[in-house]
Amino acid sequence: MRLEVRGAVCGYGTKKVVKNISLSIQSGEILCLLGPNGVGKTTLFKSILGFLKLLGGEILLNGKNIQNASKLQLAKAVGYVPQAHTPPFPFTVLDVVIMGRTAHLGMFASPSRTDKEIAEHALETLGISFLKDRIYTEISGGERQMVLIARALTQQPEILIMDEPTSNLDFGNQIRVLQQINRLSQKGLGVIMTSHFPNHVFLCSNKVALMQQNHVFMVGSVDEVVTEENLKSAYGIDVKITSMLDTKGNTVKTCVPLIH
Repeated sequence: MRLEVRGAVCGYGTKKVVKNISLSIQSGEILCLLGPNGVGKTTLFKSILGFLKLLGGEILLNGKNIQNASKLQLAKAVGYVPQAHTPPFPFTVLDVVIMGRTAHLGMFASPSRTDKEIAEHALETLGISFLKDRIYTEISGGERQMVLIARALTQQPEILIMDEPTSNLDFGNQIRVLQQINRLSQKGLGVIMTSHFPNHVFLCSNKVALMQQNHVFMVGSVDEVVTEENLKSAYGIDVKITSMLDTKGNTVKTCVPLIH
């Protein structure tokens, strides 16, 4: 599966929020979208998901314009993991995950035994089967985020879009979510995710897109995009990028903000 964004112009009504965005991702790749608040990252996601009509350019799935695809077809190909939320009703974790099968069910159909097995497999893949009978509203923020990822996997997409998957998580849960994202890409899933933490790019991304104010946009490899100069331009602060060795002797980069 290959997703391409070509010269996309996104916005609301006639208001253009994002201009001339071009990027691509295919199965097994992780692209991290960085940028300060208000530059249009969520607006771009809504356009890729078909929630917003493009004001210009095109978005292609395997060479076919998504504007010619039905919402059902798009839902089967592209999954979405929102920031953690609390539903209005106390569903069990398994019920929440089974909701990911909606795109595969008829209008009035109920989930089948196969749908339940797919949902349980998603929970098992993420190592959270022990949560399946728990009430979703009563589990921790990190566990909820894992459940939302399981729900998206139950949809059986080939591309996964994740809006700040580590938002509001403590340090340990952030790393656990990133580890799962790495494992999913190794199994062939393509992932586009946003993050407010440049260090996350060093931990799990193949590609990076950096969105800045005034419609400045760049995309490329981690080394090309995540530089001290580019981060200062995007966020307005001085940073230092340094390297260290991990326990296996591999070089790992990290980004350190400088406070004057």
